[in-house]
Amino acid sequence: MFATYAIAASLMILKAVAMARLTALRMMQVKGGYRSPEDLRQTLLNPSPNPAQLAPDERVERIRRIQMDDLENLPFFLIAGLLYVLTKPNLIAARVVLFGHVISRMAHFAAYLFAQTHDMRASLWTIGSVLLIYMTLRTLAVASGLAG
Repeated sequence: MFATYAIAASLMILKAVAMARLTALRMMQVKGGYRSPEDLRQTLLNPSPNPAQLAPDERVERIRRIQMDDLENLPFFLIAGLLYVLTKPNLIAARVVLFGHVISRMAHFAAYLFAQTHDMRASLWTIGSVLLIYMTLRTLAVASGLAG
């Protein structure tokens, strides 16, 4: 049971860490989207600094929005998932719920990255959210003695 959680949690953590790398790579690729004035210093990675590099770049900002979404959602999943596993749910149910959440978040990432409609992103986000709510309610029910 814990291995299922550990795999799901590790995948979500790796995805969140990858977003930071992807943001940096996109900034280097477009040579812009920087946020801090010191980023305009001449370096090996920025041999020709230009004040325009501090202007928002939609290609960079899209990745940042995905990263912020991860940072908003990941802590809740890590805590709710761990508490859920402690309720000793059926292994198949736990795999469906935990991996279902991972799949919905990965699909949400892809939808966001490739500029799909808000409706598509919201639908994928909702799946993960409903699974998160289920884990939390199950934990609450078991902890309060209402479920076994």
